[in-house]
Amino acid sequence: MSRNPRAPRPSRCTANASAAGRPHGEEAFVTGILTSAEDFERARAWRLTDAADFDSYLLDTAVLLAEARRTYGTVQARMFHVDDFADFCLLHRLDPATPASRDRYLVNPPLQTQLLPYQGEELGGDFVPRLVRARDNGLTLRHIELLLDRGDGGEADPEAGALVRQAHQRGAELFRRMLVGAGFGAYRFLCAVEAPGGRLEAEARILHWEDGVVRINDEDLDLVCAVLCAGLYRELPGAALLHGSQGAAGACGEYRQVAWAWQSEGGGYAPAAVELDDVRAQPGFSLGTVC
Repeated sequence: MSRNPRAPRPSRCTANASAAGRPHGEEAFVTGILTSAEDFERARAWRLTDAADFDSYLLDTAVLLAEARRTYGTVQARMFHVDDFADFCLLHRLDPATPASRDRYLVNPPLQTQLLPYQGEELGGDFVPRLVRARDNGLTLRHIELLLDRGDGGEADPEAGALVRQAHQRGAELFRRMLVGAGFGAYRFLCAVEAPGGRLEAEARILHWEDGVVRINDEDLDLVCAVLCAGLYRELPGAALLHGSQGAAGACGEYRQVAWAWQSEGGGYAPAAVELDDVRAQPGFSLGTVC
């Protein structure tokens, strides 16, 4: 369902979300990607693709994305979630088998938080799982927006906006101190906040190199900071846990399995024994001692 005549036909869940007045090379190309064989089979009735099976579909989609990267200034993708699409069509009284319906679904503004930039990654590697996480992250971010009551610094409530920004800065600083205190290594970070309407959760995989460089997906970092911000702003109970392998090959191959945790009653995080996602952790180091 591409509006771009040069895009390959076999993978059709695409939309050209170009900005008026921009040169063609600066237009944005948006695509939705089915992320499982089950979703692929369910979507057959909508004629989203001519591929014979899910593996062929991913190969066709990779060709489409490669062509889009050569043609457009920005290429973005998100999970084409069949239940979300069906609900969207029902809500707006659209025929799911028509290209116009898929275009509207892909560029729907409330779903923009689910978009990820595509930079040539292998679809069958980490990119497809990231699309799935981005959808979950987007739903969590929407929940957080409601909890913050639109305190975004707008004209309606500048004081609330300032408090939200302060809470976000505090959350980001707490996360930074946890990583700095842990030292270099490969870690998994988990956090959860008990919020009205349901628990807020975030997860991130982190590589902390010996030279101080930290590698983390941008969307995971944004969600972690947003969850911590919401907990601090609304003074909600929460917990954070960092576990993994501390050390690196440069340290003579010495590695140590670690698991640290912190807990909050709303005002801030202090060391505590915690279990999250079946991972048990001992009380972490004092964050106040980390510069």
